[in-house]
Amino acid sequence: MRRLWDHRHRRCRRPYGIGLHALQHRGQEAAGITAFDGTHFVSQRQLGHVADNFTSQKLIDTLKGHSAIGHVRYSTAGGSSMRNVQPLFADLATGGFAVSHNGNLTNAWHLRRQLVRHGSIFQSTSDSEVIIHLVATSTYRSLYDKLIDALRKIEGAYSLVILTRDGLFGMRDPLGVRPLVMGKLGDSHILCSETCALDILGAHYVREIEPGEIVIISGEGSGQTVKSIKPFAPQNPRPCIFEHVYFSRPDSLVDGLSVYDVRKRIGAELAREAPVDADVVIPVPDSGVPAAIGYAAQSGIPFELGIIRNHYVGRTFIEPSDHIRHLGVRLKHNANRWQIEGKRVILVDDSIVRGTTSLKIVDMVRQAGAREVHMRIASPPTRHSCFYGVDTPERSKLLAARMDIDAMRDYIHADSLAFVSIDGLYHACLLPEGRNNQQPQYCDACFSGDYPTHLTDQENDRDQELALFVAP
Repeated sequence: MRRLWDHRHRRCRRPYGIGLHALQHRGQEAAGITAFDGTHFVSQRQLGHVADNFTSQKLIDTLKGHSAIGHVRYSTAGGSSMRNVQPLFADLATGGFAVSHNGNLTNAWHLRRQLVRHGSIFQSTSDSEVIIHLVATSTYRSLYDKLIDALRKIEGAYSLVILTRDGLFGMRDPLGVRPLVMGKLGDSHILCSETCALDILGAHYVREIEPGEIVIISGEGSGQTVKSIKPFAPQNPRPCIFEHVYFSRPDSLVDGLSVYDVRKRIGAELAREAPVDADVVIPVPDSGVPAAIGYAAQSGIPFELGIIRNHYVGRTFIEPSDHIRHLGVRLKHNANRWQIEGKRVILVDDSIVRGTTSLKIVDMVRQAGAREVHMRIASPPTRHSCFYGVDTPERSKLLAARMDIDAMRDYIHADSLAFVSIDGLYHACLLPEGRNNQQPQYCDACFSGDYPTHLTDQENDRDQELALFVAP
């Protein structure tokens, strides 16, 4: 999952890295920054965490400019290699073009095939590079018209920030699947995926970029202007509900709602829907904490930190291999035995996707002396793959796609297992009527199987054709 950030401040380079650091939770495989000083584009892209690569003054000093975009990578299309680290950059006929993309295109391989047949040579396996080639090959003259022409051809989810010599473009797909917000620091405008990046910079939140909207930021200082364009026919928005469940930081505002408050309300809904006699409510940190607080408050059962997280280990769900995920669970969590031993424990977690974490956590809590372990999940069962920016492309890896709830309970060694209902999830997002099955208010395809766009690439075997699309 990729995250993007921009700052336009002539003599302020270090905030580039600080802004990215605030979004590190969104992707840990790589990070990159591209800056523009009015004449030259300069890029620094590195594998690993922001703090490991973008803290030295020497490196920061190379990123001279009044504009910059950044990105932290969580691979959903393309492998974990330097060729796929963003921002991607190309010298086009219209000038330099740097792009950071959050989301996933569902017709990228179909378009890629067409582009290759017409002579395009790809340097990465990222779906995001398709956007560059579509802009480069468009027959329209202006960069704006080329960009609109390209966007009309792509399907799926995208929040994009594009840096050019003419200014900064920010845009969301017409369904608004992935978030993008605007803030302001002095006279400078900032675009980022979450409001927590604004907070760390001392910037103030202005608004969300609307679904299907393009904003163009140009000029400098007090002369800076922001232009808003909506070139696409309006559609019913379908923002990703998994942002509230897992991806977004709890101190962010997403879709106009506090993520922390939504997660607490999910926990309260879960307590109403799936009560159980127990002695203590324990979250699986960190993403399970707000829901556990809500569950405890609603149920009246005490909340305790019965699992302690080592914060020097990354998030296991978004690390790139099963082996690393399994190792990460053991390194990352430790049972607080004095809060567990001899007690009936309710564990609250945000989701069960592959089941990797849940099995290890339940066993760890039992080994710490729990009499009973009841698992409560603050999202519905994840039965379907996401093709919009969550790395679950193979349905066979989803535990709920292979097992019913009783079988899942046995698999993770819990005494009971329950998930919040999809209507309960919507209630927590302040939709008291629940899910509108005719016009769903969110993208919840991972739970419902109701995909809001075409899945063009799923009709083809993209892996067999991959070798045709990448430069040696």
